[in-house]
Amino acid sequence: MSVDTALPPDANPAASDAEAGALTATDRVYQAVYRAVMEHRLEPGQRLIEEAMAGEFGVSRTVVRQALQRLAQDQVVELLHNRGARVPLPSEEDARHVFDARRMVECEVARRLGGRLTPAQVDELERLAQEEVDADQRGDRPEAIRLSGEFHNALARMHGNPVYMRLLTGLMPTTSLLMAHFKRHGGQVCVAHRHVDIIGALRQGSGAASAEMRKHLVELERSLSGPRKRRRRDAFDAYRDAPEADEPDTP
Repeated sequence: MSVDTALPPDANPAASDAEAGALTATDRVYQAVYRAVMEHRLEPGQRLIEEAMAGEFGVSRTVVRQALQRLAQDQVVELLHNRGARVPLPSEEDARHVFDARRMVECEVARRLGGRLTPAQVDELERLAQEEVDADQRGDRPEAIRLSGEFHNALARMHGNPVYMRLLTGLMPTTSLLMAHFKRHGGQVCVAHRHVDIIGALRQGSGAASAEMRKHLVELERSLSGPRKRRRRDAFDAYRDAPEADEPDTP
């Protein structure tokens, strides 16, 4: 029950408490919205009202507007002319394009890492996969989603090509939105054991690793069907009380 998402290189909603203490108000709003989208707390197509968000976070509309502009650059939200912003509503064509691109990038990453991981790298991947399974089993969907993204992010980082890393990062928000919008009702978002299978294939070699990654991504794409209705909930409750650094708050 996880979505393969990753966080942008300059935004880490999973930052430690110490790191969170250095966040500016704009950072805090950015990361709250980013994580809410990735964890399906915000729904595809949902409007984001500057005035309401400013009140929820206790900041000015200027701060909210700056955060939304950054989010739009990272394709996490879309700005509507004279109508604020909303979470993007992806299409079935978007699904085909995104998964086609992910297969190209991630199968190559897996191919190059197959048979070449260090023991420390294998340990890191096994830890992430096990923590994801544990979160899934206890019903902690947001944590399972976060860990799933960390797994794929870790593979791209271990590959070492920053261009691949940026490409994958750019595909993750749309992947999460596709899963939220088109996932078959009642089904798991991702088969929890699949990342364990990927690690096993990475131990075997390049061919097995690439094939297993392709199988995983094809399985994700095939799990999509028609749009589903979702119950709206408080998307930002977990983030309102996060500490922040001083930042000028222009009205």
